[in-house]
Amino acid sequence: MSTDPRLLDLDAVHAYLSQRSYWAAGISRERLALAIEHSLPFGVYDGDRQAGFTRVITDFVTYAYLADVYIDEAYRGRGLSKLLLAAVLAHPRLQRLRRWLLGTRDAHGLYAQFGFTPLEEPERWMELPDPDAYAATTTSAS
Repeated sequence: MSTDPRLLDLDAVHAYLSQRSYWAAGISRERLALAIEHSLPFGVYDGDRQAGFTRVITDFVTYAYLADVYIDEAYRGRGLSKLLLAAVLAHPRLQRLRRWLLGTRDAHGLYAQFGFTPLEEPERWMELPDPDAYAATTTSAS
């Protein structure tokens, strides 16, 4: 496991997220590379093969959003998702944050093992979704 972005197999991460995930389907390689550049990435490796990935979007002081968590199907059932989450939450730069958030459709039980709970006051939270964001052809950050 490493947070070194130079070790990431961007082609493998892109293939998984854009073609096999429900949350990042259709994301371009360029937009993913920009997202990783502005995040703290965690890669899980079997030798030089990308076995899993996640990234943390954070200011390193008050807030972190856990994004794009996956373990490749060939590596599931070995406890790697738990090792990945434990490494993320133990990372020295991610200590004493006021709030962590994540979104999941089907892994509530996994995240609950690490202390994640449903929003305490969902009526206080809002979102501004753009379901077509990954269809855009620009990589501009603006």
